[in-house]
Amino acid sequence: MIDKDEVERLITRTEDNALEFKAVLPPSRLLAKIISSFANTKGGYLLLGVLDTNNIKGLSGDFYATDTVHKAIDLLNPKPIVNYDYLNINDKRIFAIKVEKSDNDILFGTDKYIREEDKTMLFSVETESFSSTTYPRLSELYLDLTLQSENSTESKKKYFEHIKSILKIMDDLERILYPDNINTPTSNQEGKILSRILYSSFADNFETYMSDLLYEIFLAKPETLKSEQTVTVKEVLNCTDLQDFIEYWAKQKIGKLQKGSVKGFIEDTPQIKKLNVLEKNEIKEIDKLLQIRHLYSHRNGIVDEKFLKFFPAISELNSEFIISINDIVEKLEYFLNIVNKIDEKAIEKYNLAI
Repeated sequence: MIDKDEVERLITRTEDNALEFKAVLPPSRLLAKIISSFANTKGGYLLLGVLDTNNIKGLSGDFYATDTVHKAIDLLNPKPIVNYDYLNINDKRIFAIKVEKSDNDILFGTDKYIREEDKTMLFSVETESFSSTTYPRLSELYLDLTLQSENSTESKKKYFEHIKSILKIMDDLERILYPDNINTPTSNQEGKILSRILYSSFADNFETYMSDLLYEIFLAKPETLKSEQTVTVKEVLNCTDLQDFIEYWAKQKIGKLQKGSVKGFIEDTPQIKKLNVLEKNEIKEIDKLLQIRHLYSHRNGIVDEKFLKFFPAISELNSEFIISINDIVEKLEYFLNIVNKIDEKAIEKYNLAI
């Protein structure tokens, strides 16, 4: 049971290792990590609809927080003891989640989370032992990604974790990816194929990041989803609940981005357009980077007429487009900088959970 009087007292306190406020409903994966961190420390309260001390915003009634809590708990093993309920405080609707301290480690996948002061932290945080002797820039970028994951959305953290795995692959397979030096494209056929796969992977996951971010925005500000756009009965019935539909719809919005039209995606997605964060030259550059992905994924790197429109000076029709590992990393860093800009602005504008 949730004690309303206790919750009212908690709202007057500052966040600590047993108390956290969230102004909006976070995604189930992030919620699972927070719940496990309380259970693995000393228990505590998560109050949704509260921005900070004595600042009650209220929680949107468009989504049922109980559904998200159920999904979050299902992601944990073993299941912690959790109580939750809606409360009306100062004429504002909030959702209180009380987590009991667990005698056993509550794991999210294979990870254990704990509370350190007012933060949810990964226990035995991965020490930055990754060090590339052949290409130090990889280990520097790896450390940057770890640090930049602080105070970010769940979407960005997920994307950065994927990129860190790519960096390790680059280091492990330097023999075929950059056998001569980092500035010379490999002549090894396996290396060429792997380079195309790695490049396509981080470009594809940039699109996944945008889809995941839209989902977080829709959860935080469901009113941004409302429009005159029609959907089919089949689309609705294929989803188990409203949040499944929201996730499906977020992925659907990525269609134009997958075709290499960043401008079209932004124009068609007001939630991103209103961020007003990307300059025209940045949009143009992302389009070019996605064209490389398209060439690698669908043409095995063989230049076609569409590709020549973007890279007329460095390509010939039907030639093989090959770039060095250093060029790939530079383009990867460009994506990362764009993600950082978008994420920071989205957190600010939509008050997303971090």
